[in-house]
Amino acid sequence: MSSSPITAFYEGRNVFITGATGFVGVTIVEKLLRDVPNVGTLYLLMRAKKGKSVQERLEELKKNSVFDRFKELKLEARLSKIVPIEGDVGLDHLGISPKDRQTLIDNVNVVFHSAATLDFFQSLKETTNINLRGTRRVVELCQQLRQLDALVHVSSAYVNAYITEVEEKLYPLPDDPEKIIQLSETLSDDALKELEPKLLKDHPNTYTFTKHLAEHEVANTASRFPCGIVRPSMITAAWKEPIPGWTISKNGPQGFFMGASKGILRRLPLDPSIIMDYIPIDVVVNGIITTGYYVNTLKAKNGGRPAELQIFHLTSSTYKPFRFEFLADKINTYLHEYPLNSAVWYPNLRLVKSLFLFRLSAILFHFIPGFFLDLVTKISGGRPILMRLHKNVWNSLNTLERFIFTEWHFDSKRLLALSKTLDIADRKKFFIDIGELAWDEYFSNTIMGVRQYLSKESPKNLDKARRKDKILLGMHVALQLLFYYGVFKLIIAVTGITNAKAALILPIFYYLFGLL
Repeated sequence: MSSSPITAFYEGRNVFITGATGFVGVTIVEKLLRDVPNVGTLYLLMRAKKGKSVQERLEELKKNSVFDRFKELKLEARLSKIVPIEGDVGLDHLGISPKDRQTLIDNVNVVFHSAATLDFFQSLKETTNINLRGTRRVVELCQQLRQLDALVHVSSAYVNAYITEVEEKLYPLPDDPEKIIQLSETLSDDALKELEPKLLKDHPNTYTFTKHLAEHEVANTASRFPCGIVRPSMITAAWKEPIPGWTISKNGPQGFFMGASKGILRRLPLDPSIIMDYIPIDVVVNGIITTGYYVNTLKAKNGGRPAELQIFHLTSSTYKPFRFEFLADKINTYLHEYPLNSAVWYPNLRLVKSLFLFRLSAILFHFIPGFFLDLVTKISGGRPILMRLHKNVWNSLNTLERFIFTEWHFDSKRLLALSKTLDIADRKKFFIDIGELAWDEYFSNTIMGVRQYLSKESPKNLDKARRKDKILLGMHVALQLLFYYGVFKLIIAVTGITNAKAALILPIFYYLFGLL
């Protein structure tokens, strides 16, 4: 018998995972295979795409960097436990063949549903099909499984983004799911787009709206088998496992650290005094796995009947709050400790508190340099992307403003209480308490991880990159001196004043540019 009750629960049990190729899904796979040696078969819902079969996509999955440590430990033989199931949450009956469906019905004990479309700008038609109806299809499959011990649905802390003080409970439906499904099936995208403001009400986008509706699909079946919902906030790089700083996600801080380390993202619209709710991927995965175990134990304590739906926040805002003012003087230091050999300019990221000032600074620090860098790229035969990238950011600002400048407080008392009930071995192996997380060290590791896993730069070329970073610094200083010399000459040319008077005015321009 394992000394870890959670490990013992998963030993011999077969697990069905949707969204297994995503950031959360692939990390669940790695964690189970690494820390539960005798876990049963892992059935991964995967779709063939880009001319590749699910078996070919599985081989690609096995090469994911999440398995780097796994392979160092010589655990590759455990990868044989993975069985791909061809399908798609966006298709009727999940697009699973009758034969594969019967295999799942006969064998699956635990279901982790993490598949979703995360695009804030996607149409209501698409998000309804994937997030709402996709969850309904998973629940319908679960109702057919003969030996289901737990269903864990991966939701989002932001499904209740219309309020800023959020508890770990199910909030009332924002609308009738049947009506939303019918509208999405019968109306055109354009007609549905016109109705969106009326349908979404206080929801900021179709993602949070449909994920909110999806939670009720799980709640509706919670009396039939043990169910849990986990609500992560913004999922960020690994805190401890599989490797500190590991990530394959470009969302949130990882994405802008990647752009900043290249030297192409120099300004960021962000109020450093606002709490940003970040949660490391390994804590999220541990929370999902722990919830599966926990809802099953409640059934045993409840005389074999499923207990009430369990909802947990995997968040940091009310327990270990993070503000960028903690790192205001350190971000650029970290960027220069782990510079990129592929950087196009000297990294220097600054936070701008308002969208108006950000738009002004973007013209000067993003669009103008981007135009010239794209021109050089085009002349040299490359594919210019910077102007398109900056335009996409510019066009998305109004939609993202609510998420950039709103402070949410997600209560996590129930999750912390759950952590305290766990066996000591499980608190260490499946840690969900972030009380000891040090944000400065964490983000230092994150920037190092972004360098290695997103920018694909080996630690072996770090010394070379640091030498280049010093050269870029010299060029950066020289350009600044040239720029302010140009401003100095322009003042004289426009006003006709003397050099001495122009020198007195120059600091004013320096201060104004400093605001940007």
